[in-house]
Amino acid sequence: MTNIYKFNVAMTCSGCSGAVERVLKRLEGVESSDISLENQTVVVTATTATKEQVYEAIKKTGKAVTPIES
Repeated sequence: MTNIYKFNVAMTCSGCSGAVERVLKRLEGVESSDISLENQTVVVTATTATKEQVYEAIKKTGKAVTPIES
């Protein structure tokens, strides 16, 4: 089953979005991610990774992250 998780992430530059992209690529169970620096949003398509696991991975980058309820 595929799940889609959405987050607001405080990103100010391409380095910020790159850091988020790197941690998501390393997280098992993440199929893809769509990161918008302009909108400061991250949309993650995951198969086995939970919303909590994705949240914690993004949080480890040091960015302020808030889940968006869909």
